[in-house]
Amino acid sequence: MKYVIILCDGMADEPLLLLDGETPMETADTFHMDELAKISELGMVRTIPEDMEPGSDTANLSVLGYNPRAYYSGRSPLEALSMGVNLKDSDVSFRCNLVTLSEEQAEYDKKIMLDHSADEITSEEAAVLIQALEDELPVAGYAFYPGISYRHLLVQEQGEVIPLTPPHDILDQEIGNYLTHPAILREMMVKSYDILQMHPINKERRKRGLKPANSAWFWGAGVKPSLPLFEEKYGIKGAMISAVDLLKGIAIGSGMDNIHVIGVTGGLDNDYLGQGEAAVYALLEEGYDFVYVHIEAPDEMGHQGNCKDKIKSIEYIDQLIVGPMVAELTAAKVPFRFMILPDHPTPVALRTHTKNPVPYLLYDSEKKVIGCEKFDEKEAKRTGIYVDQGEHLIKKLFNLT
Repeated sequence: MKYVIILCDGMADEPLLLLDGETPMETADTFHMDELAKISELGMVRTIPEDMEPGSDTANLSVLGYNPRAYYSGRSPLEALSMGVNLKDSDVSFRCNLVTLSEEQAEYDKKIMLDHSADEITSEEAAVLIQALEDELPVAGYAFYPGISYRHLLVQEQGEVIPLTPPHDILDQEIGNYLTHPAILREMMVKSYDILQMHPINKERRKRGLKPANSAWFWGAGVKPSLPLFEEKYGIKGAMISAVDLLKGIAIGSGMDNIHVIGVTGGLDNDYLGQGEAAVYALLEEGYDFVYVHIEAPDEMGHQGNCKDKIKSIEYIDQLIVGPMVAELTAAKVPFRFMILPDHPTPVALRTHTKNPVPYLLYDSEKKVIGCEKFDEKEAKRTGIYVDQGEHLIKKLFNLT
């Protein structure tokens, strides 16, 4: 038996007036998901414990069968694993976003958070800016590490974990109310603006009509994680295919392999077909029992408040990943179980995550059931099937319940 999870990050949403009261999932043309829905189990699952913040970190740990209350030690340390940063037990790692702040206000705390991703700045441009911060903002006991696009790290020796606000939670808001950082971190952020505002990279970005990456923003603090090995936990050899350091870090921490696919990105321009083909190859040719295919695009479109492109990202997943993967696995005549779900909602009207339950679809090639007409939030709720603890959902996939 082969197992697949298609994790459509942030795909779930809320009814929208501009869609005549439908969600992007309801509106999207998802022929292949809907065909599966007719012969699959649909239900709802709570991936984020009610007393925890809604994030891809806690949610994806849940989906992979790790109780976030027991195993979550912060977002940034998971990303550090993926980036090859060796944290000491006493280190604290912070996510360092390169963000776009408004430039009209003289005082830093009066500025507006315009974009948590600086127009999804390229990794190459971002690396130059992070190096500028490392060179021009030397603070004893702190070090910057470049990551992918706008996602980077700041590591503090002998630090303390403190709750800090994610920048995607305060889009279009004045940042002053959310500057709860310790004095040294706040001072570093203020100085980062002075360093980055007129950096040649940002001057060139403005000329191209792109937002400047004019400030660092620190959040997601945590310490070195310790996860039980996935293969020992379930007796199944697993692999991860994702563009995002967070997911790659979860894979490394749990002993899963990361499969790198050229063209897989965190945006709408993702190579969906290549991602699905790599997953099938891993299952049929490379001896993996389980592949976790993580697609970031719906989440990014939700953060951007871009309903049209969120719908498009869902349709791309359906047409270029779900359809071809099911067809190839069926043609190979191997039994397989296939689960599709978001990790959390990222409603385009809110432009940030919520902790509401999300719909899931579970297909078994050897055991068809009477399902629903379509895979969306409304149809999944109608079934009355509800998994209250997200870490138990994977047992359904592996048929352990």
